Amino acid sequence: MSLKQQLSDDMKAAMKSGDKTRLGVIRLINAAIKQREVDERITLDDAQVLAALEKMLKQRRDSISQYENAGREDLASVERFEVEVIQGYLPTQLSAEEVAAAISEAITQTGASGPQDMGKVIGALKPKLAGRADMGQVSAQVKARLSA
Repeated sequence: MSLKQQLSDDMKAAMKSGDKTRLGVIRLINAAIKQREVDERITLDDAQVLAALEKMLKQRRDSISQYENAGREDLASVERFEVEVIQGYLPTQLSAEEVAAAISEAITQTGASGPQDMGKVIGALKPKLAGRADMGQVSAQVKARLSA
């Protein structure tokens, strides 16, 4: 079953069960997907839907930190719930050890020797780790490994 079909089925289930908060988040996800499809005049496949979900997740995490800095715990808790729902549609996250192993493999594979080779390493890692690891953290780890 495609991710878009799963979202549609979950939306119907949330409507039937009366779960308004979950329904609202699923509608936000569908709206973001539909917006991108209309803007780019394409039909998104699962990989592109995952990219849209990752973008939404990043936005929610940024919002949480902003709300916490402003002392708005009520809004931060709403965003945390949205993060939980969005993460339910992403593939299971890799452990820190698996990410470190993938980074080591990519460094040896690309022959990277310093920070100037970071683009090559990230380019090799992105297809493998997309949706399964926070690429911001992966980038920081790669930078630290190449700088050492």
